[in-house]
Amino acid sequence: MFLHLGENVVVPVKDIIGIFNMETSMYSSDTTQFLRMAEEDDFIERITKDKPKSFIIAEVDKKSKIYLSPISSSTLAKRSETLYYEP
Repeated sequence: MFLHLGENVVVPVKDIIGIFNMETSMYSSDTTQFLRMAEEDDFIERITKDKPKSFIIAEVDKKSKIYLSPISSSTLAKRSETLYYEP
């Protein structure tokens, strides 16, 4: 199954390592530094020019990738849970 991250970007759910809220994560200097370093190393993909609401860490083709998404982390998490729901 795939998770739609915004615009035309989809990622296999099995490749997602974590979904994080951008606003609350920015309170941590460690997270801010992590994202800054990831951007310098070209690991970040901006999905849209809008202000990102979440970031998603995934492993794509055996390489780490960080997506900045305009969709909230809670919405993405709900979507990913729905994909695995089995009554």
